Parts: sequence; C-alpha cells; structure tokens
Amino acid sequence: MNRKQFIKSIAILPLAAMKLNELNKWTDPLDSTEKMPVLFLGHGSPMNAIEENEFVQGFRNIGKTIPKPNAILCVSAHWETRGTFVTAMPRPMTIHDFGGFPQALFDVQYPAPGSPELASETKAIVKKTNVGLDEKWGLDHGAWTVIKHLYPKADVPIIQMSLDYNQPASYHYELAKELNTLRKKGVLIIGSGNMVHNLGMLAWDKLNTDNYGFDWALEASDKMKKFILSNDHHQLIHYKSQGKAFDLAIPTPEHYLPLLYALALKGEKENVSLFNDKAVAGSLTMTSLKIDKA
Repeated sequence: MNRKQFIKSIAILPLAAMKLNELNKWTDPLDSTEKMPVLFLGHGSPMNAIEENEFVQGFRNIGKTIPKPNAILCVSAHWETRGTFVTAMPRPMTIHDFGGFPQALFDVQYPAPGSPELASETKAIVKKTNVGLDEKWGLDHGAWTVIKHLYPKADVPIIQMSLDYNQPASYHYELAKELNTLRKKGVLIIGSGNMVHNLGMLAWDKLNTDNYGFDWALEASDKMKKFILSNDHHQLIHYKSQGKAFDLAIPTPEHYLPLLYALALKGEKENVSLFNDKAVAGSLTMTSLKIDKA
C-alpha cells in the first residue's frame, strides 16, 4: 500500500465505524426498546411552522410525553407516488411545497438527518409491495412543519414513506401493519394529514373564529372519532360508504390516509387519546391522536 492509499484508508475509518454503528442499531433484537407510541397529527396550514397557537402547543405537549425516538418514519399527505417509496438519503432537504405564504416561512430549514439504514430496514420488512429507495424527495411540509415542534433541535433522523395513489384505503391499512416491528426498534411512526380536509369549501372569513365547523364537517368528525374510539376500523377503511358528510370531508384521500396508517398499528391493549380536537374555517379539523400502551 502506498502513502496515498494509506492516508485514504485512514480517512474513511471514522465514517465506516459510524455506518457500522448505525447498522447495528437496526439489527438489534426486535424487543430492544420499549414499544414506541404512534401519532396522527392534523397538520393544517404550513403557517403552523412559525406561528404560536394552541395547535403548536399541542404538538409540543405531546412530544413531552414520548420517549425520544431513535428515528421517525413519517407518512405525509404531501408525497403521493405511483408505487411505494421511502426516502433513503443521509441528509434530506427541507421542501417548501406551497405558495402564497410569507417569506419567513420559506426561510425555515429543518436540517434533520435521514437514515438510509432505516429506509433499507423498512424495505426489507414490507412484503405487501416492493418499496423503492428514493434519493430525490426530502421532508415536505406535512412532515417538517409539525415535527419541528416535537424535536426543535432537528436531532432525530427522519424518513418519509410515500402514498401510492393507485391503491385503495384497505391496501394502505394492511401495508401499515407491516411496519409494526419498527416500533420496538425505537421508531416513532407519524401519520400527518387532516381527518376533515376540504380546502375548496374553507370559510376564509371564519379563519380566526374558534372551533368553527360546518354541520357536515362536524358530523363527519364526530363519526370518525366514534369509530376511532370504538376500534371500528372497518367503517373508517370504507369511508366512501359513510354518506354525504364523509364525501365532503374527504373529497380526495391523501390527507385522510395517514390516519389509517396510524390506526393500523394500534394493538389490542393500547389506548387512543385525542388532542388538538378543533375545527378550523368550517371545512378543516386539526384533530390529532396518540396511540400508546394502556
């Protein structure tokens, strides 16, 4: 070995050791940690990233009740793909996938690391479909605008899993079940969307009116919460058969499906607790939930 090769080999040793340590984290026994909770977060407006309000406080408060995870897997309403993918880059970019907001929001960066190791582990455990490893996406606003309130230091690795827009709700629910083993490896699984989400019918003049919801939005929200708390996931999977209120509440499925990912992971002896349970501007609900051991 010549001098140049020797120096090069020494230089990569710390990196190799770091990667080995990361790999060991994901090859530990499945019962290596306490079973992590699961969250569904109603993310609402991207402005929640920089505003101070009761919903932001709700995110912070729930973060204080959760052991700090080894990593986060987030299913966001804002990453729809043909097929299922997980982000696999070591440093995901902060995606500002919106328009018409103040520059201060576009200036926000959330530099949390990624985890190629967790991405590979997720690909390996999912048998329902072939999970692709994505190197181009990053953290969209469904992820970073809420996770930044849970972990403001951006010191928890995050990967995102995409929503296959070609698949029915039952597919997403069953796929989510295959992620359950990650909870025992210190992975916090987060679904990020909104249970009631109809932007086309927002009452902009009621944006600052506390807990304002149209009758159909409140009806759909109440039925959803009833099904959630009674563990009647069948009705939630078949949301298209629930009548007009549900049709208006879920005009497109992408904000609703992350809820099913969270609920699919609930164990028989686990509890569901609701927080941020309010309506906004008539046709949006911020209702969020935590699934945890009884």
